[in-house]
Amino acid sequence: MSNLPEVGAEVSAPKSALKRFAPVIIIVLALGAFFALGGPKYVSLESLKSNREALSGFVEKNFLLSILGFVALYAVLTAISFPGASLLSIFGGFLFGTLIGGSAITVGATIGAVGIFLAARYALGDALTKKAGPYMKKFEEGLKENEISYLFILRLVPAFPFFIVNIVPALFDVKLRNYALTTFFGIIPGCFVYASVGAGAGAILDKGGELQLGGLMTQPKVLLPVLGLIALSLMPIIYKKFFKKTAV
Repeated sequence: MSNLPEVGAEVSAPKSALKRFAPVIIIVLALGAFFALGGPKYVSLESLKSNREALSGFVEKNFLLSILGFVALYAVLTAISFPGASLLSIFGGFLFGTLIGGSAITVGATIGAVGIFLAARYALGDALTKKAGPYMKKFEEGLKENEISYLFILRLVPAFPFFIVNIVPALFDVKLRNYALTTFFGIIPGCFVYASVGAGAGAILDKGGELQLGGLMTQPKVLLPVLGLIALSLMPIIYKKFFKKTAV
């Protein structure tokens, strides 16, 4: 008998794997190119100090274009998991103010998060789900039962890095709509906190001060409202676990 079908299967397997991992490969290459071309030096506090007058002047003359460009840049850097989102958020607050800057950050971050979510799901989701152990299966069942609450809590808890929360839900069969909505609303507190710092950056730098980014999300005036939102998100889970069973 001919071995051609077997050879064809062997040839098609690498092509299929390459196609599947293509989005992740593109993201890794883009992130590598960003670092190789010196991107981080442009998204830094030193860059803001050195170029703030030029940036402010450009935004004043090209306001709409600047907002669209900023949202696109934020989305791309989020999608490639650049570990400097807080610094870019400072730029947004400085350039556009707390309200517009915070809104632009939220939109850009959500678009980028959806991008990396889809890439991770396409490349890894099915394979890792099939290999998941009993504990992960149980977690997935709980996630499906209280999807919005779980996803919202993941966004609100400041202990989890943003890029990790972007990827983890892709490993489970969560709805894209729920992921996008909980991302958008869940990151609003953090986006506006950093935007407000950026909005006041000019005055701080004029006085010779330094921008303090560490611990922003753990300050009581920020953390307490966030904890309130987390508690609110837990209510459906608590209700289903205790009260609904009692009613039945």
